[in-house]
Amino acid sequence: MKENNQITKKQIAILGSTGSIGKQALEVIEAHSNHFEVYALTANNQVDLLIEQARKFLPEAVIIANKIHYNKLKEALADLPIKVYAGNDAIDQIVESEPIDLVLAAMVGYSGLRSTIHAIKAGKAIALANKETMVVAGEIITALAMEYKVPILPVDSEHSAIFQCLEFYNPIEKIILTASGGPFRNSTLDELALVTKHQALKHPNWEMGAKITIDSASMMNKGFEVIEAKWLFNLKPDQIEVVVHPQSIIHSMVQFQDGAVKAQMGLPDMRLPIQYAFSYPERLKMNYPRLDFNLFSSLTFEKPDLKRFRNLSLAYDAMAKGGTMPCVLNAANEVAVDAFLHDRLGFLEMSDLIEKTMQKSSFILKPTYEDYVASDAEARVLAKSFIH
Repeated sequence: MKENNQITKKQIAILGSTGSIGKQALEVIEAHSNHFEVYALTANNQVDLLIEQARKFLPEAVIIANKIHYNKLKEALADLPIKVYAGNDAIDQIVESEPIDLVLAAMVGYSGLRSTIHAIKAGKAIALANKETMVVAGEIITALAMEYKVPILPVDSEHSAIFQCLEFYNPIEKIILTASGGPFRNSTLDELALVTKHQALKHPNWEMGAKITIDSASMMNKGFEVIEAKWLFNLKPDQIEVVVHPQSIIHSMVQFQDGAVKAQMGLPDMRLPIQYAFSYPERLKMNYPRLDFNLFSSLTFEKPDLKRFRNLSLAYDAMAKGGTMPCVLNAANEVAVDAFLHDRLGFLEMSDLIEKTMQKSSFILKPTYEDYVASDAEARVLAKSFIH
């Protein structure tokens, strides 16, 4: 275990260590154990995997959000000097721990907002993989980050690409976020109406968790990235363009005011943006496969079809309206995705439910944190009422 007087490595807390991003982050830490060390691991329900991770990486503390699993976790780690906690309040408190240098926010959905706020107020650098935090409360998060002088380092491959393209300041005209188009890029509306969850969970390029994979298939994930980009890079809505790029080799681009375009390219591997967020401003060596242009005879681009993938259009609408509307968008989408995964809603019906919730929800233009909490709760109740 770590002694305070021996800490020289960057101490990292991983919120959501059992998810796709969390597991890949641990791979990065293992590959660069001379640079990074795990201080805390948290999970929601996957207690068996959390136990396995804790025994391997020996963090200072582990937390299981669902208190039902606390006794099992504590007993499994009883022979090790690891502090064991349970509940969301414990997650909020652990990110404030003095030794922590960086917090990887990789919890799924709205649940990641509160702990990120606590980490920022404690002065911790944030490696942000939880895009919903920016979608729901980007105005508050960016203001807090400025107030507490905390860097927010994007982990999403697209935002990491933009971040890397902007390492040297130049006035930008717009950014171009690339989208794979998902598994249904060429499907008709009639075909989309019959899509099953098993089909939607098969992404052509990326290995991700169930929720984000469905969001990618419906293009809501790209809509969230548009809203996140607005706050991360201080952009106007008309400065954010989405282009479908099926090969997922160009992760995103920046167009400068002279018309030049700078792109960040690489194989679709989330370990690269995770490592860059961890090591920034340094670049560490990576022993993973390299991009071989001989294997990609063509890179193609096309405009997204907003009639077939209405979620992207709904996200632009929510961003334009501002206030609590992106919060409503996110809440309704979480309800819709859960219903789709439980066979209670069709693929296209997810967009119908989200649009109806946006139309019927209360709206506050200048919300406080408490307003976001209330808006999220109201939108979820409303969205569930539309499912029959």
